[in-house]
Amino acid sequence: MRELNVAEITRAVKELSIETNIRLPEDVKAALRKALQVEESPLGREILQVILDNHVIAERENMPICQDTGVAVVFLEIGQDVHLVGGSLEDSVNEGVRQGYTQGYLRKSMVDDPVLDRKNTGDNTPAIIYTRMVPGEKVKVIFAPKGGGAENMSEVRMMTAADGIEGVKDFVVDRVSRSGGNPCPPVVVGVGIGGDFERCALLAKEALMRKIGEPNPDPRYRRAEEEMLERINNLGIGPQGLGGRITALAVHVKTLPCHIASMPVAVNMQCHADRHGERTI
Repeated sequence: MRELNVAEITRAVKELSIETNIRLPEDVKAALRKALQVEESPLGREILQVILDNHVIAERENMPICQDTGVAVVFLEIGQDVHLVGGSLEDSVNEGVRQGYTQGYLRKSMVDDPVLDRKNTGDNTPAIIYTRMVPGEKVKVIFAPKGGGAENMSEVRMMTAADGIEGVKDFVVDRVSRSGGNPCPPVVVGVGIGGDFERCALLAKEALMRKIGEPNPDPRYRRAEEEMLERINNLGIGPQGLGGRITALAVHVKTLPCHIASMPVAVNMQCHADRHGERTI
């Protein structure tokens, strides 16, 4: 049994909260460069070039890619042979968010009461934390700042088996179409299928963590992803919703078994600043 002080988790969350808001993963940068090459609209190409230039400036000046530095979404994979010591796991994650968003001069976006008071918590806590036990004696921390504009364009629909894969495709494409320029395209579209009402939404968010260009292991869903991406890019929404060929960089599907009477489907949108990073302790 390995002992791990939760202060190590605090440190990882703090560093990831700053790094992910300043530096995009290489797969996302590559996808944006590819989009610039194939975009047909002159205005669309200009917008994509500005987006790419913005990433260079953000890294050079050590400044956030976007003013919306997001909700702190944290996925934890905790080895079952790890004994956490030194305090509460949840408190350690929130302390990392608090330190990172304060020391990194990142915008704090969380409000305490969601409806009535809506008073800013002042440090971007609490984080949205998902914990999973896995074999081994390590802890993996995945940090994904999630902006409000793209998140607001997400949706869950309780479909039935009779809707089939064609119904799923139609729902996903329609959701992107209705979103227009609101999620700051070009977007990455996470699709969760299966589980139950709340689990399919989490599946869709987890699907966004897959590297762009990494194929779906199931060839049937791989073909569905490719078809949805083509249909989405034929909508004409284009970069920032101002028209063009490239509305989405990728569509990623993740599935789970579900009840015989159900087929839950969720779409979770991510803007062109597809921010996420991970660290293993």
